[in-house]
Parts: sequence; structure tokens; C-alpha cells
Amino acid sequence: MSKLHAAVIGAGYWGPNLARNFRSSPDWDLVAVCDLDEARARKVVGERSTVEVVTSLDELLARDDIDAVAVATPAATHARIVTAALEAGKHVVVEKPIADGGVAGRAMVALAADRGLTLMVDHTFCYTAPVLKIRELIADGSLGDIQFIDSVRINLGLVQPDVDVFWDLAPHDLSILDFILPGGLVPTAVGAQGADPLKVGQSCVGYLTLPLADGAMAHVHVNWLSPTKIRQFVVGGSKKTLVWDDLAPQQRLTVFDRGVDLRETSADRAAAQISYRLGDAWAPALKESEALGVMVGEFAAAIREGRPPRTDGHAGLRVLDVLEAARSSLADGGRLTPIHSMEAVK
Repeated sequence: MSKLHAAVIGAGYWGPNLARNFRSSPDWDLVAVCDLDEARARKVVGERSTVEVVTSLDELLARDDIDAVAVATPAATHARIVTAALEAGKHVVVEKPIADGGVAGRAMVALAADRGLTLMVDHTFCYTAPVLKIRELIADGSLGDIQFIDSVRINLGLVQPDVDVFWDLAPHDLSILDFILPGGLVPTAVGAQGADPLKVGQSCVGYLTLPLADGAMAHVHVNWLSPTKIRQFVVGGSKKTLVWDDLAPQQRLTVFDRGVDLRETSADRAAAQISYRLGDAWAPALKESEALGVMVGEFAAAIREGRPPRTDGHAGLRVLDVLEAARSSLADGGRLTPIHSMEAVK
């Protein structure tokens, strides 16, 4: 099968990673890198590369030798760039979050559907070996009914000038939740508490609380100010509990046969007996590969097969809905804020 032709728009932080994976993919031929800063784009493609450097978005999108573009620019620019690309007949994969607002995001998704084009969100973690295994273990019932999920993503990070810590870091965790939960991320409300101890005008430390189905709850902690880097994700089930420590390369996933069992001895639930299960722990085997390489392969497959990609525009909207509700909750003192515009279940 002949290769598809791609261009990367944005040569800043994430663009070079996308360019490298499109260049090495058997599915793609990287034609051009587009950035307003020609020197920065040229550094990405290399001195002896045949990949072209383009500084004009209009010029890039007018070309007929490009099938798709990857957008790696600030979120505030996504709507304008993605809309122009779709109108030019290009398939699009866009960096998270899909847009900086729900109205713009929905317009992008509707435009892609109307033009019969693929719109994909680069929710990179959804293509990592640990997340794919977590999704598998939840889907096959190994963990039982989900009771709680706790996610911690903290480090001494770069304080962003245009977004708070929720919009910078939480999309990773929310996209993972959307990917692993049966039916996607469909909480009825979200509560957000944030703190700005640096007095920079936006939250640098934040906590999200998301009530889930059947009394379960998800909790997300994001933080730019921690001197210790922690990337941990805990999924508690009625049968087993899974812990993902992304900073433990030798054993990133561990499944514990430990938990609390409730046995009712009568019709009175208050009289139920509680016992603690202390079983073995095991580490699932993981098939390791670079997540972005898997992502660009999925992008190509979705285009060729005419199907939605795993992290399609609707997945991006579900994450965006939670972020917007979190913004409202934060302004309302952290109260649970209903999510009115939630996307339909997968």
C-alpha cells in the first residue's frame, strides 16, 4: 500500500516528536514542516533532509501533495488552523486539548464529519503499552467493577503563561480515563479546587473530583510546584486493584489481589461483615513501543479504512467538556458543577 503524505504544523516543543515519528513510519511520507520561524523548522528537518520547510500556512494547505497535517501549536490557535486544514480537504491530527473552548471544538468535529475527513486528537498516553493493558484488563473484567480511580501527575514543572495547571496537565489524565472506562468519560459533574501560591493569576496546584457510575469516583491531582516527580495511576476494582507507576521502568504495572469484601448476612446491610483480602501481586507483560509511533499508525489506518480513530474528535470533546466544567467549578468555589454538554457514549 502506498504511503500517505503528511506535514507537521508547529516546530516548537511537540512538533519535532511528531515529525520524527511521521518520518520513521512505514505508513507515512513526511513532506513538509511548517512554522513561522524558518530557522526553528529547519532545525527540525535537519540540514540534509529532503523534507521541505514552509513558513506560510496558506501555502502549505494549498498543496495537493499533502493528505494530512499534524497540528502542534498552542491550543488557542487550534480552531483556526484545524478549520483551515479541513476546508482544504486535509485529514487532521491535533495536539491536546482539541480546542480552547467547546463551541470551537464542536464546530471542528462537525466540519470534519461534513467533509468526510478524519479528525483525531493526539491523546498520546492512550497509545502507551500500560494504558492499552489497563483498558484490556478493565474490559475483560479482571478488575471487577470499578470503585475508584486516583491519578497523580506532579513535578517541578514549567508555569505556563496562557493556561492554568488544569488545562496544561489534566488533559493527559482525562484522556486516559476516557480511553479506559467502558463508555468513555461520562461523569455527571466535576468539582475543581485550585491554589495559586505563586500569585501568578492562575492555579498552579489543582484537584479534580469526578463522580462516576454506580457510586465510583475518580480523583486527579495536578501540580507544577512539587520538587518530586510522581506519575501514578491507581484503579481500584471489586476484584483487584491495579497500580501504574510510570517512573518505574522495570515494573510499571502491578495488579494486586487485595481489597475489601462485603458479605451481607441478613437483609440489613448495616449488619454486613467486612473482610480484607490480602492476596498475591503480579506484573502484566507489556509490549513496548513508542506511543507516537503507534498513534501515527492508527491515524493512517483510520484514514485508509474510513473509520473513527481510537482518539477521535468526540473523545477530544469529552475531555474538553470536563475542563470547561472544571473552570466553572473553580470560579464557584469548588462546588460540583454539572456537565451539560457531554458527548454521547462511545
